[in-house]
Amino acid sequence: MITCVVDYTIDPSKTADFEEFARRWIDLVNRNGGTHHGYFLPAEGASDKALALFSFPSLAAYEEYRKLFGQDPEFIAADAVRDDSACVVRYSRTFMRPLLPPDATP
Repeated sequence: MITCVVDYTIDPSKTADFEEFARRWIDLVNRNGGTHHGYFLPAEGASDKALALFSFPSLAAYEEYRKLFGQDPEFIAADAVRDDSACVVRYSRTFMRPLLPPDATP
């Protein structure tokens, strides 16, 4: 399993737009071979940071999902929410492997 961690800097005045963007991507990841673990939005402290975590069974499965970017109309529409609203200032993506408790099911 590989987990993608996306670290966002968002425009705090456009949190509602970011939430719409996030809801769309949760659905798209879940429908296209991944498991979305959610978006984590500001609650206290810095109001311009957000995280997303989602997993795929393998890097190869993630790469299949990535082939839909710029091709699939739903993917394009989800990115348009981000682009049109400018709710995301910048982001970075990191891939990690989870170390889970022995009794956890990935």
